[in-house]
Order: sequence, then C-alpha cells, then structure tokens
Amino acid sequence: MRTLERTRPDLAAFLLAHRQRLTPEEVGLPSSGRRRTPGLRREEVAALAGVGLTWYTWLEQGRDIGVSAHFLDQLAQVLKLDSAQRRHLYLLAHARPPLEPGKTFCVLPPLVRRLMHDLPHAAFVLNLRWDVLGFNTMADALFDFGAHPPERRNLLWLLFTSPVLRARLCDWDEQATRMLASFRRDYARASQEGDIRALVADLQKVSPEFKASWRTQQVQSHCMGQRVLLVDGVTTPYEHTSLTIDEDRHLRLVVYAKAEDSADPSPSAQQLNQGNCSRACK
Repeated sequence: MRTLERTRPDLAAFLLAHRQRLTPEEVGLPSSGRRRTPGLRREEVAALAGVGLTWYTWLEQGRDIGVSAHFLDQLAQVLKLDSAQRRHLYLLAHARPPLEPGKTFCVLPPLVRRLMHDLPHAAFVLNLRWDVLGFNTMADALFDFGAHPPERRNLLWLLFTSPVLRARLCDWDEQATRMLASFRRDYARASQEGDIRALVADLQKVSPEFKASWRTQQVQSHCMGQRVLLVDGVTTPYEHTSLTIDEDRHLRLVVYAKAEDSADPSPSAQQLNQGNCSRACK
C-alpha cells in the first residue's frame, strides 16, 4: 500500500528541483539581484500558489497534510509543470491522478501512419471522437472508409448511416449497441469538446436507432474479442483489439486479423460464427 511516508523523499526532491529551475522573472516577479541559492524561494512559491509559507514548507517536507486538487493545479501552474509532471506531482502528494479533459482533434503522426501501412492486417487509427484519422488498404476493403469524405469518416457515424458497414457486420443490432456503449466512455472524457457533442446531435437527427440506443445510457469498456464480418458472401471471424499509441492525444490503433480457424468455414462453422457476434465489442 502506498503511503505518504513512502513518497515523502521523492515529493521533497521533486518540488525542490522544480523550484530551483525557475527564475523570478519567469513567474512575473521582479529580479532581486544575485541569490545565495538558485531558483525561487519557498515563500515566493507559497505566495504565488495562494497558501501560507508554513503550510507549503510542510508540503515540501512531505508532512501528513491534506491537499486539494485545486491547490495541486495551482502549484503545477506556478512551477510550470507539463502534463506528465503534473500527474507525477499528484501521485507524489498521495492524491489521485488529475482529471484531464479529452481532446478530439489530432493529426496522425507520420511514423504511426507508416507503421499502420506496414501491418499485415486491417488497421486504422481512431481519436477520442472515433474519427478515422488513417487506415490501410485492408481496412478500407473491409470498412469502405475511402468512399466517404474526411469530415464524415467517423466510425460511429458510419456504423449507423452506412449501408455497407451495416451489411458487413454480422448481427448488426447487437454489435452496434455494444460499440455505442463503448463510445459513451470516450464521450464522457471529451464531452466538453463541441465537435463530439455535434456528432451525437447529428446522429440523433438522422438515425432513430442511434437515438433510441443513446437514451439507454449503457456504458462498456473496450475489449479484445472476435467479431464476425460478412466478406464476399461468407461469414468470416476476425479477432480484433485496440492499442493505445498516444495516450496524451487519445489515439489508438484498431487491428482486425482473420481468426486462425476462419479458412473456408463449413455451414456448421458459419452458424457458430453467427453466434460469436454477440461477443463483439469495440
């Protein structure tokens, strides 16, 4: 079990190091000439963070005092911490990791695009809004992404509006419900972004099925599993998973690979595959 006693030396060293890296000018304070020690003084950090000197000193010493998320955010701003350093401060101060609002807009990094195209399986990249930022030729053959303009190349939009995708997914009703329940988790993280709210509003206007499912408030985490697709008239099971490729940008790579036992399924195997649809989730 983590205790403050265990993180006390790390918290003291972390705060001291970041205090010493800053100059008064960097935080809007007048220069006071040469200093005996580098960086900001404790009293300066305390004043800028809106707390008393004694209280801040206790924090830097790792004493058993309570700290609020508001104060930690103020302190992170004073010390000019980036997002990774801010999360580290939260953990060292024996607090939960900070809540960070999800961002939906992102440009696919060139290296990620290159790696995606080098994969031997169908693959595409989603952001938190489920925009398809990139896809390889095998994913295009399965999901027809290239037939849609970039502004409508969104997995959730296509799921409820594309006849091709509806026909491709075995047991569409069950799969669409589960995928929407998975999307709601991402929606909660990015609900402050106008574009994700606009997506939901537009889908409610054009798809009665989406509107009905959205009202159920179902939530489900993403998972690995098997999804059955109708390919060239044959039900073909695909194993699928999603891999986080950029946590800060909320990007993940979704991969579909034919199941190892999917070659030339017999009628009985096709019936079994139909049953596997109910296990599908994003």
